[in-house]
Amino acid sequence: MGLNEREFAKVLTLLIGREITAGLVSSWETSVTPPGDIVVAVSSISPNSATRLGLRSHKFISISVDHESLQHIVPRDAKTPTTLALGDHCTLHAWPFGAVILHLVEDVDFPDIASMAFWRYETYPENLEWAAREVSRLLGAPAIPSYVLSFYWVHSPIWSGRILESALKIICSPRVLLESGDESGHTERDLLAEGFDHADMRPFGVQGVSSGYASWSGVVYHAFDEDRALTEDQIVAVELDLQSIWSYCAHIADAIEQGREPRIEPGYGSAFIRACRSRLLTPRPQESDAHRSMRDAIVQSSGLPQHLANAADTLKDIGAK
Repeated sequence: MGLNEREFAKVLTLLIGREITAGLVSSWETSVTPPGDIVVAVSSISPNSATRLGLRSHKFISISVDHESLQHIVPRDAKTPTTLALGDHCTLHAWPFGAVILHLVEDVDFPDIASMAFWRYETYPENLEWAAREVSRLLGAPAIPSYVLSFYWVHSPIWSGRILESALKIICSPRVLLESGDESGHTERDLLAEGFDHADMRPFGVQGVSSGYASWSGVVYHAFDEDRALTEDQIVAVELDLQSIWSYCAHIADAIEQGREPRIEPGYGSAFIRACRSRLLTPRPQESDAHRSMRDAIVQSSGLPQHLANAADTLKDIGAK
């Protein structure tokens, strides 16, 4: 786990509920047999065989383009999104109502979460610049990148038990490590030992099967039992659906805030927004509890319900049915 005796004693104190000193840890490591409750606690937080944090990063990059340019790749009568491969690891998804999302997949590994956090925020500007350049080239018109949202599929964690839960929460909202300005690793170790919670973070795992968390910053998921857990593609599908609608609502809000009326294509007015709201917020008859929980956590943490309500009011006001 990379903890010294004092730090490990702190973790055990939190788990056991009584004070454990660094001296006791030292004696258990060298000459004294530890009590049963200590053995159980240690087994619940002992690291996995992996020595580096392995995950698959899914970045959803929202791009703003004008409707005329979008006609180069999306037929006017299209009812479903158009997909185009941009290299081996990125797919462009374009919807007839004007949303464009690039889905960039990267297999990466790191020695710790802080390294992942710095990689994430260092690569975001590069990803946005690259996306704008590629989409502009494809459409022959300016493309403006809006934001990047990340989903992490953690396949090789280096922790287990309660420490793993804290780690997943930090991965879901890694800015906490950047805000501390501590590159020595002390902040990460303290958060892992003491636990990390975020008021706006929503869990969606199933005990013994998986652990998942969604926040404004992103989504993380780890499957303990891949046969019973959600699949990577299921989470990606929900994110693509959500990000396309989020992008469309943002387009409407941006136009209003700039003092102009948004351009709305026929069939994508207030009735379309109501349909989106129902599709994203209403449980399906055949939907599993795990999928419903995941969808609800991602939708609610994204702020989309309020976004949809504002868009519906705006479209009603301008007479876009």
